[in-house]
Amino acid sequence: MTQSISLRVNGQKQTISADPEEPLLYILREEFAVNGAKYGCGLHQCGACMVLADSKAEATCLRPCVSFEDTEITTLEGLARNGRLHPVQEAFIETQAAQCGYCLNGMVISAVALLTANNNPSEIEIKEALNPVICRCGTHSRFIQAVKLASEKLNSTK
Repeated sequence: MTQSISLRVNGQKQTISADPEEPLLYILREEFAVNGAKYGCGLHQCGACMVLADSKAEATCLRPCVSFEDTEITTLEGLARNGRLHPVQEAFIETQAAQCGYCLNGMVISAVALLTANNNPSEIEIKEALNPVICRCGTHSRFIQAVKLASEKLNSTK
């Protein structure tokens, strides 16, 4: 059974007709054509499907789309501003933090959420923030470097 659902994705509010229990991940990919969030495990355990929901990293593969109404949803695609990548995205590129790239969405989203809440995190805080995202390639040390660099970038612009 479908119903009218209003979602605000990357600053744009749209109303769609969907099953309220359909996971947000599918709505993002099929209705909004944003594909940064990936289907990984389908169990909220790998982090590939994360988005920012009111600036907090949230998994979307199981959570019903209706639960995101009245929430500001930002996807990987929505991080750039005025044609410029987010400092976290820049830092991930500069440190060559990605290998296969499958976990990259979750790592970047988790890093942005962390730096929004704490613009000068310790290495332990960075590890804790990135821990929910599974990376099978083992590039965690580069992810940590990237978050540190992004922190420096963000703090130098203030």
